[in-house]
Amino acid sequence: MQAVQFSEVGGPEVLRYGEVEQPTPAAGQVRVRVAASAYNAADNGMRAGFLPIPIQLPHIPGYDVSGTVDALGDGVTGLAVGDAVIGFLPMEADGGAAEYVVAPAESWVPAPTSIPLADAAALPSVALTAWQALFDDGQLTAGQRLLIVGAGGVVGKYAIQLAKRADVHVIATASPRSADDVRAAGADQVVDHTEADVLGALDGQVDVLLNLAPLDPEQFAADVAAVRNGGIVVSTTAFIATPGDESRGVRAATVFVQPNRERLAELVALVDQGALTVEVTRRIALAELPALHAEGAAGRIAGKVIVLP
Repeated sequence: MQAVQFSEVGGPEVLRYGEVEQPTPAAGQVRVRVAASAYNAADNGMRAGFLPIPIQLPHIPGYDVSGTVDALGDGVTGLAVGDAVIGFLPMEADGGAAEYVVAPAESWVPAPTSIPLADAAALPSVALTAWQALFDDGQLTAGQRLLIVGAGGVVGKYAIQLAKRADVHVIATASPRSADDVRAAGADQVVDHTEADVLGALDGQVDVLLNLAPLDPEQFAADVAAVRNGGIVVSTTAFIATPGDESRGVRAATVFVQPNRERLAELVALVDQGALTVEVTRRIALAELPALHAEGAAGRIAGKVIVLP
């Protein structure tokens, strides 16, 4: 089968597109014929060697995958050959930047039926990140106020949709380029962080601050003033310490997204109900993935890109 893999860590040039052996599912595993995999910044970090996830070389990236069940290992129940599925695969194992991928049966859930199967690869890890940040770490509840810093990215737009569905008042910061998309996602107030002082633009404190942007640490610490006493600051930027304020009981939490089959199935249901929109900005061929990694390393990727085998 054709795949993209790397045998040493380094720049995008270590990625190689070519023929590799087709994997065989072991007991408890499922082989899926890949419809698409999704590019994630963590793929870039693992390839470059600065993300501490214990991969084994050579490694095939792409842990967000959609496709069709092709073969079952011994003991697998609940799935059948021909089923359309999506999954957030174990990040340390080979991923879906290939024609076929093998992963544990518990990694897969039925794919949405209301969108193309390939596009569904854009859903798993980013939607799970938004959910876990808001409701698992942030403990967000109906009637509360949420400030999302850096809401113009993919996680931010999922977070807005999920928060509004939970009857939360959403204030979002965004650049002029993404402001319309953030409003369309449902934000109640959009602050242009390139022009306005975010704290000065607020009409009161918030219960939860969700940071999705690579902020200067001093600015991040200053933003904590936006959070009410007893509130929480949640951040997905693991390379920056998440600040709190012990004197006011403001807690801090950093999100490390975890696979959750039941939650992913709930997110799929929301997509099919029309309550959650899956956004794909680009579709590229598998052979183009090394060039996409070069864009990612230079910080030039906007939106969600899926990779078609």
